Amino acid sequence: MQTKKTPTAVRLLGFQPADATAITSLLAEAPSCGPNYACLHEDSLQEPDVYLADGENACAMLRLIGMRSAPLALQVGGAERGNGWKRVARPLEAASLHAMLAQLVAERRRALEHQCACGEPPLPERRRRQRGIGELAVDGEALRQPPHDGKVLIVDGGGAFRDHLAQLVGAQRLAVAWTDSAPAAVRLCDETPVSLAMINTSTPGIDPYALCEAIKAQEGAGRTAVVFLVGRAFCYDTARAHSAGVRGLLDQPVGDRSLVAMLMRLTSMTG
Repeated sequence: MQTKKTPTAVRLLGFQPADATAITSLLAEAPSCGPNYACLHEDSLQEPDVYLADGENACAMLRLIGMRSAPLALQVGGAERGNGWKRVARPLEAASLHAMLAQLVAERRRALEHQCACGEPPLPERRRRQRGIGELAVDGEALRQPPHDGKVLIVDGGGAFRDHLAQLVGAQRLAVAWTDSAPAAVRLCDETPVSLAMINTSTPGIDPYALCEAIKAQEGAGRTAVVFLVGRAFCYDTARAHSAGVRGLLDQPVGDRSLVAMLMRLTSMTG
């Protein structure tokens, strides 16, 4: 029986919409013998496996330079910069793109294996805060307050994800609560400090946008980060999510590495 491969998460930086669509189509045509790819939504909080950056976009290149650890990245077009990142010329050819990405994915796998062997936890690669050079922002994320103490609240139809998360991080490091009720979620956020609320958008009887609005409307909830857990069947409305105060999304199923990295960014949990 053929084993289903986990897609390699790709984040596109600095591309115009037409170019981003073309690259997404090229990635979807990856050879079956190698990695397959999934481009992350702009609001995704998942740590990408590899970045593709428009080499002609100065902001995109500066954003890579501003990351706390050197990411695996492929520069598309633009001039040679001597930064150690691999580069593929324009116009993009499918064979060259797939070969270069397969090499990067193999490098990343070896690096993660080395980290694991040394007992080193993976660090989030994106900075928590925005940097600027004049009027130019290096990091596209909005300027946000630092994480604060509080529990994690899981809103889901069942408690399995809560149990997995609690086991993954340990009760001493982070308290994790669960509910399948929107009123209970709002009440918990009002009565106890909650640093992060994770809402499964497929939870029966819950409008995730309305729940986020209700949580964020409470006094003192401005620093509570609300994250959507999104399945393939859910149509994520970017404008509505931003209006409600959603911090971002994670695609399901969520990998443990992405979960831990997100928790380290959005809560007071340390490595």
